[in-house]
Amino acid sequence: MAANRHSQAWAEAKKRCRLNVADIKMAKALVMTPKSLIKNIPSPKQQWKAPVKEWIRDLYEKKFGKILTVKLVHSDERQRKSIKQEKQMNLEHSYDDEDLPF
Repeated sequence: MAANRHSQAWAEAKKRCRLNVADIKMAKALVMTPKSLIKNIPSPKQQWKAPVKEWIRDLYEKKFGKILTVKLVHSDERQRKSIKQEKQMNLEHSYDDEDLPF
């Protein structure tokens, strides 16, 4: 039950702070909590404050020297891979007339 509550908190932080999977991984690597991310959302009066996404990336880069990225897979690539897999499956399961017992 605690794990479910924890995952819900991360989902809420992801939504409210407009983060992606890589940003969440960086925040977890920096040992941040969802509550701390939500607390640091800049209000309209805090124009000097960077958005949470940029803040996480800056801190992660300072600590680890790089930024994590997310590799997006386009639907065309998925279709190509699935077609290729289907062809391989068909080749593996094809039989010659000589192999049949009747």
